[in-house]
Amino acid sequence: MDTERALSALRTVIDPEVGINIVDLGLVYGLDWRPEGLRVRLSMTSAACPMGEWIAEQALDALDAAFPGLPPAEVDLVWEPPWGPERMSPAARAQLQWPSS
Repeated sequence: MDTERALSALRTVIDPEVGINIVDLGLVYGLDWRPEGLRVRLSMTSAACPMGEWIAEQALDALDAAFPGLPPAEVDLVWEPPWGPERMSPAARAQLQWPSS
């Protein structure tokens, strides 16, 4: 399937607490194309993130809009390995003024 199209759709989902999309934040841990549809492994910067469910719903909506006619996507929230700032893209690091790795 079209992984770049899926990632592009997920880039429209902005973490409201930091104002950066979930792909550049490094919250997307993987995309698995299966016969029953797309499954996304997604994490949050913290298990206590109050926006986790909302972000997951936004991700589902973005993917469903990008792939009309396909079975609805599924999002699994995962916590291993734990998210760390090294997962951020250079653009996200620059926006947050985080030192380069």
